[in-house]
Amino acid sequence: MNETMVTLVGNAATAVEFRETATGGMARFRFAVTPRRRDRETQLWTDGPTSFYTVWAWRTLAANLAGSVGIGEPLVVHGRLKVREEEREGGRRTFVDVEAVAVGHDLSRGTAAFRRVVRTEPALTAASHSGADGESDAGSGASRARSERAAEKVAVS
Repeated sequence: MNETMVTLVGNAATAVEFRETATGGMARFRFAVTPRRRDRETQLWTDGPTSFYTVWAWRTLAANLAGSVGIGEPLVVHGRLKVREEEREGGRRTFVDVEAVAVGHDLSRGTAAFRRVVRTEPALTAASHSGADGESDAGSGASRARSERAAEKVAVS
């Protein structure tokens, strides 16, 4: 499948809107990208026209965005470019979206402290792990080892 992948450097123009859906989390925010050029005649930096994109994210990336990004923060967004046209207010309008694969703070403009999100293992039911004789292994050493590893993961972070 041919998809246009882009990497944009700019600022979060709106707060991240997060919603839970049937397939996991969904987040979106507006992203402003303003090119900056050096004018050789005046020896000054000048801003070009600002382009706005709607950035969409799904599942884990969506949840992490909601907890990490605020208005005005410098970001780098990498994802699939999507262009769509719609009839609105009696005219045809063009919208440019980015379906994000990765988003991070632009460290050329500041510092950040990364915090890894600890995911716990899904709860195992006795019915899903019964032995050949129909008895559950919930009290077995293997089950206890899984529980101890999950507890260690939580304790480390």
